[in-house]
Amino acid sequence: MVSFYDREFSSRLLIGTALYPSPKIMQDAIRAAGSQIVTVSLRRETAGGKTGDAFWSLIRELDVTVLPNTAGCKTVREAVTTAKLARELFGTSWIKLEVIADNDTLQPDVVGLVEAAATLIKDGFEVFPYCTEDIGVAMRLVEAGCKVVMPWAAPIGSAKGITNRDALKLLRERLPDITLVVDAGLGAPSHAAQACELGYDAVLLNTAVAKAADPVVMAGAFRLAVEAGHSAYEAGLMEARDFASPSTPVVGTPFWHAVS
Repeated sequence: MVSFYDREFSSRLLIGTALYPSPKIMQDAIRAAGSQIVTVSLRRETAGGKTGDAFWSLIRELDVTVLPNTAGCKTVREAVTTAKLARELFGTSWIKLEVIADNDTLQPDVVGLVEAAATLIKDGFEVFPYCTEDIGVAMRLVEAGCKVVMPWAAPIGSAKGITNRDALKLLRERLPDITLVVDAGLGAPSHAAQACELGYDAVLLNTAVAKAADPVVMAGAFRLAVEAGHSAYEAGLMEARDFASPSTPVVGTPFWHAVS
């Protein structure tokens, strides 16, 4: 089980609801992923008219926990306002907090992120901050009151996988009591498995599933990868070595000389 703000879930795979070829494929992919938490953009939900209502009906049919996000927000004020609107609309104090600094990389504005997180936590929100893998930023978010931290593996939608393994490993070691989720940049199930092998509690992804040739099959593959990675971490991975080590002992092994 994985805990998010004292709520426990069996699935360690969080998934987004954007970019799918059709609403049905979105639903089928989320079910195949086994995800119990889905992220929803406030901008999409408040698009208005029948489209927004139909989308929300599809989400309710899935019987999942909704994690609204502040995607696209570029200032502290905009992110805080969006979070408050999301709380009113979705009836939840959960918010995936994004404050974006750069349009090309979608890298978080780490200064604004910490400020927005502190403001929202004081207002009763339970914040899931999307950040870089910087240890200093993560520690400031924890000091502000975040019980979940969500560092990226790589820029959103890049599919590069983990680009700074040592930094993510350090975060896990330094924040043993914080729920850590790798968010953004995962492109293959093996990337998700690697994150869980590092001890991360969960992963969040969207594009790698939604843009796959078969999103439903890909969602199932990510589900298996996350389960395998977490199981491997719990089992205890052996350390890498510089030299070979025989799996079959040679001491005491009988041998024969050829007789001429």
